[in-house]
Amino acid sequence: MHVVIRETKKIPLKKPVIIEGFPGIGMVGTICASYLAEKLKMDLVGSIHSARFPPISAIHDYKPVSPARVYASKKHNLIVLFSEFVIPAEVVYGLSSAILDFAYTKKASALYSLAGIASPEPTDTIYGIASTDRMAAQLKKNKVELIREGATQGVSGVLIAECAARRFPAANLLVQSAAPLDPRASARLLDKVAGMLKLPIDTKDLIKQGDAVETRVRESMEKMKDLHSDYKKFEQNPMYG
Repeated sequence: MHVVIRETKKIPLKKPVIIEGFPGIGMVGTICASYLAEKLKMDLVGSIHSARFPPISAIHDYKPVSPARVYASKKHNLIVLFSEFVIPAEVVYGLSSAILDFAYTKKASALYSLAGIASPEPTDTIYGIASTDRMAAQLKKNKVELIREGATQGVSGVLIAECAARRFPAANLLVQSAAPLDPRASARLLDKVAGMLKLPIDTKDLIKQGDAVETRVRESMEKMKDLHSDYKKFEQNPMYG
């Protein structure tokens, strides 16, 4: 399924790091990515589009924006991509391909996917999957436990496999979560990311305001779901005045 990453603002970056976070276990990817964009005061530079995405706009700071967005920071030489809705299964391959092509276009130095792993009793361990031996060595150096056997799914799963096939430097960083929406697990993962990439991120607000963050993300996701459901009903039973 065709996916387009549309840039609306150009920011000069030199071999930037790209971080992607899409909805999944604990909503870790979306929470982490959106928190990074907010706290690092990153610029909104683009959006992600597909005919299979729900026909919805999000409202942030009084402005209508795409719920699938791209942010960039010249100061931190960083690009962040995320969405506020669950990516339809039929779009996963197209989105993964678009992100990797985007990374090549930007001459990115590395691509990191942030996600959660379901666990009834989460620990503080951060797990990783690396696309190259060099990336694996970097993860080990930062005390990330590499996954030897298993399976991974969604955008991050397809993306890491494609990166490995193309020998593009990439890693999936994963944290255990037992909650549908988990700001605290997201904070644990962000602490590791901040240390690895030397980003000035303080996760105290994410932990302190965990309940508020959880409520805000849940309400946003529910609104997206409700609007999409209403749109489908309208398509099936159109009414004309």
